[in-house]
Amino acid sequence: MPHTPRPRQVNCYMNVAFTALVLLSLSLMTVVHPADALPTMISGVANAITLCLKLTAIYAGWLSVLKMMEATGLDKKLSRGLRPIIRRIFKGEKEESYDYITVNLSADMLGMGGVATAAGIKAMTSRCPEDGRAPDNMRLLLVLTATSVQLIPATVIALRAAGGSSNAASILLPTLISTTVATLCGALLCKVFALKARTSRHKTKDGAKP
Repeated sequence: MPHTPRPRQVNCYMNVAFTALVLLSLSLMTVVHPADALPTMISGVANAITLCLKLTAIYAGWLSVLKMMEATGLDKKLSRGLRPIIRRIFKGEKEESYDYITVNLSADMLGMGGVATAAGIKAMTSRCPEDGRAPDNMRLLLVLTATSVQLIPATVIALRAAGGSSNAASILLPTLISTTVATLCGALLCKVFALKARTSRHKTKDGAKP
């Protein structure tokens, strides 16, 4: 079997690559514009710190809104509303998997990425196949999580506000439309490819019969 890098190894490679790029950039700037090297580095660090502080304040505001939604039970109502749809999309799953999938997709819709990621990982591990081949529902969940209909695109709004946008929330409707179309297209393609794969496997089994 081919060797698969572990997450720690991947992180190590990324750190090495990032460090090498930074050192290469500083070296080239020192050679080309030596007088601007130090001021540019200090300015970049100052801008990064300012951006982090702005994003922290914006995220704190959005998290307070999401916490109020949790306290009022609005997130659970959304989760219960999604349950019948999820049962029709993800057929043949265990009740535990349905719970994780519902939390994952509803949290994604509300912009709660941390909750969505944890629930998505649990949903994936609860369906971990023994032969190492991802089942159709697992692939579909990955696509739906990646495209995810966004009711509150908190991350993009925060970035726009930090960048000085006069109306950071103006993307709500375009984001809702684009993510809805992306989710529908992704789900449709998953179903088409899954049907094609099942048909191909049936043909292979029929051809192998004496």
